[in-house]
Amino acid sequence: MQSSSHLFPVALISAERRGDLSEDVYRLKPGNSPDSTVELAVTRLGMANESVVRGVPVILLHGSFSNRRFWYSPKGLGLGAYLTRAGFDVWIPEMRGHGLSQRNQQYRKNRVADYARYDLPAIAAFVREQSGQVPHWIGHSLGGITLAAALGGQYLGAPAVASAAFFGTQVSRTYWSLKIPPVEWGGRLILKRFAQLSGSRLKRGPEDEPIGLALESMRWYGLFGRFGDAEKNWWAGLAQVQVPVLAVSASNDHQDPDWACRKLFEQIGSENKHYVCLGREQGFSDNFGHVEMLISKAAQVEVWPLVQRWLSDQVAPLLAQNSDSTGAV
Repeated sequence: MQSSSHLFPVALISAERRGDLSEDVYRLKPGNSPDSTVELAVTRLGMANESVVRGVPVILLHGSFSNRRFWYSPKGLGLGAYLTRAGFDVWIPEMRGHGLSQRNQQYRKNRVADYARYDLPAIAAFVREQSGQVPHWIGHSLGGITLAAALGGQYLGAPAVASAAFFGTQVSRTYWSLKIPPVEWGGRLILKRFAQLSGSRLKRGPEDEPIGLALESMRWYGLFGRFGDAEKNWWAGLAQVQVPVLAVSASNDHQDPDWACRKLFEQIGSENKHYVCLGREQGFSDNFGHVEMLISKAAQVEVWPLVQRWLSDQVAPLLAQNSDSTGAV
């Protein structure tokens, strides 16, 4: 079968019409990582009756225990569908072993380091090839962490990133027990017995997560841990990032609290960056939570239009009625 790309083998595995939307699913096999079995499913949303010309590309990265349905439901609801109807060219990758992406041979060892170093650059190259434009990126939770790692590690830069938006993203929350070496060592020994963490059993979401991610995060939060891998300090690298940045937290987010999200935001060196906390004190109708910040009726009315404004213009004020909740830093 002829590849859909000149970069590496790509197969169009599905082309469907979903109401007023079109849904094309590609399977990428970049072959750029040590595990040659890695394949990534990337869904492209468009209008079913649109012309050949598409809008500005936007790449949406899901969080842990999740898949493409976080952004786009079977009924055509979600931020991905909203942005498509607003004229954007929407791309939704699924990380290794999630959704339509098959589990690779070394699935249990998958880490953010692999996603950031190998997978996101391949996705960026493919989207640029297909769209002819530099994409905007939006990441939620672990998706945002992966995007931050790719930027801080300089695996992605201005040629591949028009702007970066982080929703519920932080790496600064303190887990004091992991600061005690015997506790951390014991936790590692226990976790290494498993291949994955079950999202359904933990009531966290529809997908599993490889145990490699848990072991990696334990290292970040350990006594002498840092946000990075053995080769690069991603946290330090964030200070060199110069692309436009939006960071959004939720005042009722207990998983990734506002103060920790703000700390990551402040570490980013870009002069063009904006911060928004979704809560009543900031002028919103509700105190949003970790998921509700993007999936709720209130999010449809208050957050989705904010995202559209950001993607359309990274300089204009996002919240004209409440300038204190956002601003360039």
